[in-house]
Amino acid sequence: MDKPASALTLVVRGLLNPAFPALIFLVFLGIALGLQYGIEKQDSSQIQSNLDNEARSMANRLEREFLVHVDAIRRMAQRREANPDIPRGVWEQDARNYLADFGIYQAIEWIDDTYVIRWMAPYEGNEDAIGYNVAFSPKRQRALEQAKATGNIDVSGVIDLKQGGRGLVIYAPVLSGEDNDGFIAGVFKMETLARQLLAGRALDSFRIDILDDGSPTYSLNPSATLDSSFSSTAGVELPTMDWTLTITPSVSWVNDQQSNWPFVTFVVMLCMGLLTSLTTLLVQQILKRNQALLKTRRELDAEINQRLAVQQDLVRLETTDTLTGLANRRFFMEDLAHTLSIADRQLRQVALVMIDLDRFQMLNDSLGHQFGDELLIKVSERLNALSDERIMVAYSGGDEFMICQQHVEDIDDVINLLGHIKQCFEESYDVQGEKHNITATMGVAVYPQSGLDADTLLRNADVALYRAKEQGRNTYQFYTEGMQDREVMRLELDKDLDRALANDEFVLHFQPQLDLNDASINSVEALIRWQHPRRGLLPPVDFIPLAEESGRITDIGRWVVRAACQQLAKWQNSSHANLRIAVNLSGRELDDEGIVEHIRETLEYHGVPADRLEVELTEEIFIQNIEHNLNQLSKLHKLGVHLAIDDFGVGYSSLGYLRDFPVDLLKIDRSFITDVTERHDDAVITRAVINLAHNLGIQVVAEGVETRDQLNFLKNHRCDLIQGYFISRPIPAAELERALGSGLLNVDTPVGT
Repeated sequence: MDKPASALTLVVRGLLNPAFPALIFLVFLGIALGLQYGIEKQDSSQIQSNLDNEARSMANRLEREFLVHVDAIRRMAQRREANPDIPRGVWEQDARNYLADFGIYQAIEWIDDTYVIRWMAPYEGNEDAIGYNVAFSPKRQRALEQAKATGNIDVSGVIDLKQGGRGLVIYAPVLSGEDNDGFIAGVFKMETLARQLLAGRALDSFRIDILDDGSPTYSLNPSATLDSSFSSTAGVELPTMDWTLTITPSVSWVNDQQSNWPFVTFVVMLCMGLLTSLTTLLVQQILKRNQALLKTRRELDAEINQRLAVQQDLVRLETTDTLTGLANRRFFMEDLAHTLSIADRQLRQVALVMIDLDRFQMLNDSLGHQFGDELLIKVSERLNALSDERIMVAYSGGDEFMICQQHVEDIDDVINLLGHIKQCFEESYDVQGEKHNITATMGVAVYPQSGLDADTLLRNADVALYRAKEQGRNTYQFYTEGMQDREVMRLELDKDLDRALANDEFVLHFQPQLDLNDASINSVEALIRWQHPRRGLLPPVDFIPLAEESGRITDIGRWVVRAACQQLAKWQNSSHANLRIAVNLSGRELDDEGIVEHIRETLEYHGVPADRLEVELTEEIFIQNIEHNLNQLSKLHKLGVHLAIDDFGVGYSSLGYLRDFPVDLLKIDRSFITDVTERHDDAVITRAVINLAHNLGIQVVAEGVETRDQLNFLKNHRCDLIQGYFISRPIPAAELERALGSGLLNVDTPVGT
């Protein structure tokens, strides 16, 4: 706290310096000069911009008006073409009409095909031009010959007129080539042309220089008093001519454009500097009289601020999570208990929402804890945006968040909140430069129906959360009666899983796959069962989700590989040595960097050829973390292990990974096989998958075959293998050996039906 006090001391000392008011005045003077200069520069830029607009406007007007006269001369030539025998008197009357309508021509002429002026209107004042040859130079002759040959307009450029003065002539050929009958020409004096075509205000405010092919040709208003610091040039697009307009503004025009703001700003800033300097002098007098009091007050404030900062830090550490900045679990539970006591007195409802981030643990393990922390912070920021006087958001730890909603009138209030929570996860999260789509599962408990105290409400919200995760994640579940019993059973099974591996309580059952080419059995799928000491034989659905959630799935997966290899070793020297065993791998198992080495070591330990083992993975696992999975599966393929895609068609079906991954076998999901003989779309999809796989050199297995009609359909469409209850349910190894030995496994006498 000493630094602010030292800074304040320096400020006071500076204010007490006698030279400080003068310094302030100098600073304001410098600012005033700088602003004046800047505004003047801005004024100059604006004046130049306005001048550029004037130049462009004049050029556009000149182009537009000049083309009007070009068209008029061309129309007169076209009338001559239409009536080549027109009498001279009629032609002269027509020309006089043009002269009266436009009021800008010096004369209108008819020139014969030898370039000699024959007819002219008005005749008066232009007598010297009659009989004059307009091809008076080789350059003009070439231009007229080209116009005569092509029928295009020719403009003479600025020349000395035979009638006197400088001007230009527009020549419009009457017909072209061999049929040419001379030209109709419009003669303009430059003074008249420029004054007529350009705006009248231009003559008052600017000097206008016309340049032809870069050379000065004519100048309007040359005697104006000009401001030569500004000028603007604009090109003029006219037939056969390269004209440029250069305008230079008059001093009066520039003065009209300039504003008084530079001077006003300078005066205002100067006055402000003077007032500030006087104010500083007054402050110096006050500070000198109260310096002792200020010192005492400063020391007292420093001590108070220090104590307040310490208290705030203590409160923040007690109530806030350091990573996310949200309320921590302890503070949330205390606040929830207080909220419930108020709700009890006011007879109101309170909702508690438990939020769990789906697949967070897998992302955290595979991408690192720093990634996990950054993701939690970004999720916290979005959830915290929901906070208001009725809603509190807290971080519980791990991948869980808690939200308390007060003053709940009915269930729609809670559903509305759940909708807002889901919106927080609709957009992907940008973490470490990559986008990740994150979903969340929610469990909801409502006071007083789901619990009368904070601990009970929290426990029941957690139960509802687990039920929601069982239903497929990315959803929500309200706590209902009876969930607690299921949760107790789940917790008991979770605890028993710890002993299951140690006590060797898992067993493998095998479901054979029938080869439709020769009705032989050459492969079986290994399916794990749990021989629970009290609950009996449990299917995978009862304990595999628990194993995945707790992280035990990797150990169980390794047990399955060892058990499968042990069974293959037993069959090696028997009549079942031809059998291949397929085992399922989960995504978390494939993420294990040591899984390939474990499979290799297990095969070598039991002396089993690698091609006797098959690894099945679902489509979704293939797509997740493609680069890593491709590396892992390529290693397995090099070992000689067969690779199969399980449940094909229900996930992220893509030709891309079928091409890139070393896949040997593709298993069509049972959902397509169930109605394959009744539903046309299932039949079409099944045939397409079979053809696709065969074209890629991949064998096809159909799962869930339960009827002969299904078998016949698959056989007719060249499916390689089938698997299902029509052939056999999953059975222990001993029962499988007896069925194979006795020939019971065939399409006529399926086992287990």
